[in-house]
Formats: sequence, C-alpha cells, structure tokens
Amino acid sequence: MWCSRVALCRLQRITVTPLNITRGLTGNVQREMSNLPRVYVARQIPPEGLKILRESGQVQFELWDSDDVPVPRKELLQKVRGVDGLLCVLTEKIDAELLDAAGPNLKVLSTMSVGFDHLSLEELKKSGGWGTWRTLWLCGYELANSTVGILGLGRIGVAIAERLAPFKVKKFIYTDMAPRPELASAINAEYVSLDELAMQSDFLAVCCALTPETKEICNKDLFSKMKNTSIFINTSRGGVVNQEDLYEALSTGQIAAAGLDVTVPEPLPTSHPLFTQKNCVILPHIASASYTTRNAMSALAANNLLLGLRGEPMIKELKL
Repeated sequence: MWCSRVALCRLQRITVTPLNITRGLTGNVQREMSNLPRVYVARQIPPEGLKILRESGQVQFELWDSDDVPVPRKELLQKVRGVDGLLCVLTEKIDAELLDAAGPNLKVLSTMSVGFDHLSLEELKKSGGWGTWRTLWLCGYELANSTVGILGLGRIGVAIAERLAPFKVKKFIYTDMAPRPELASAINAEYVSLDELAMQSDFLAVCCALTPETKEICNKDLFSKMKNTSIFINTSRGGVVNQEDLYEALSTGQIAAAGLDVTVPEPLPTSHPLFTQKNCVILPHIASASYTTRNAMSALAANNLLLGLRGEPMIKELKL
C-alpha cells in the first residue's frame, strides 16, 4: 500500500489482519444501528469473517458482493466517501486519491493479506491469464490438527506419516489385515477398523498392495462414510479404487477432493470423467520419480537377478 504522507496521517489505525463485515439489518435494529460506524467491504470475503461482524453489532456496512470481479475503481471511490472503516483485499489500490475520497472519518483500513504490497493485475494477465485474485482461490484443508488415516501400514505408510508429522498432524490412524504394533509405534498410530478409518480421517492415504482382498476396497461404501471435507489420496495401485464410485463421490460433494498417482488403466485416457472434476488431481504414477529412488530400484533389481542366478537368497524375494 502507498499513499501520500499527509493523507496517510488521517488514519488512526491500519491493520493487516483479516477483518470481516456483514450486510445491514432491517426494521428497528437497523434504525438503532444507524449511528454505528460505517464500513465498506471491497470484496466478498470468506463467511467466517462476515459472521463475526454480523454478530458483533458494532458496525453498519456495505459489501461489494462479488468474489470474481474486483470493485471498479470509480465505484470504490464513491463507496468510501464518509466511511469509518474500509476492508479491502490485495486487488485494491490504496493511495492518496482513495484516502482523499474517503475523507476525515476514515479511522481504520484493514487489508485481507499478509502484507500490503498489492500485485499488478495487468502484469499477471500478460504472463498467463490468471485473472483476478479471489479470497478463497486455490484454498485447501490444512494438515495441522488433522487426523491422517493410512490404509495399509507398511514401509510406505510409515514413511508418509514421518513426512507429514512436522506439519503438526494431530493424530495418525491406520487399518490393515491385522494390527502392526511395531510399525505403528514408530509413528504413534492407532489401529482402527476400515469404517472408523473412513469416518475419522481428514486425509485418507491408500498404501496397500493390490490383492483379491483389496481390489476396489475403496468404493461407494467407503466414500459414503467419509467426511465431506476429507481428502482421498491413492499412491498404491489403481485397482484398489472403484473409479466410478470415486467420480460420484467427487461430483456430488460426498468428499472434498482426491489426489491420484495411480489409475486403471495407466495412463488414464483424458476423456475419462475424473478429468472433468476440478477437485481431482491425477498424476502419471510418479511417486518414485527421483534420480536417487529410480537408481536404487534398478540396482536392487539387478542385484536380485544376480543373486537368484547364483542360487542365493535374493534381497527382496516374493515367496510363491
């Protein structure tokens, strides 16, 4: 944010913490509120903030009721006249012209951003057509204080939990053919049933092998038990998921989103319905895609081959 020193001095307070404001009330309550501070909200902000101001009874406000289109500059300059407070986002240019338009009543300016070095939208448009920033654009759910469920607790499941733990996950739970206390103790994970795994998990990571028992184990029944804010992640094998059931769960909002590194078939045809879902991210089986991992895999395969040809125990051997 920039403005002239003279204009800036008019403000008694400036905050960069999110402030949230609501629509006006009607009837007697509206008349009682007519003497309350007037606030203009320059963008439709997330509902929690609006709820706070709506229930505070401390302000009367007017809202630019759109999250897709910024308030036009001319409209903004008109709406801020005589207000006591202004809530804006990073698309609004706060300068001497705006402060002059607002006048001496403006006491608080609150911007819903970490800082106030607002971006040039024109430059963003030139670089790739991103359009305007929106308050809930590209938002997701946080790992902090979440419950992470692991379907199939092996080395990979443990490795995932170890990588997620620094993000302040509240609880790890898992299910498997049977409890695996030694592996679970390494990540302080609790054994639960498959139904409980579905019901409790904020993030559900599938790490099991594809067997006759696990084929399409992630189906309509499992998705129906998950929270509508849950994220489903599959890095095991595509066959453990009924993809039609997953599509239904995503398209109806039964679950919030899915991240798939494996599908049936691979690669998944781009005409598949899952590609039409904005809440589904599909990768081309790249979970092991690092030079170190792929080299280690090739070395292991080569050494296993040589050991087997010599009639010696192989490093990794599947007992038939």
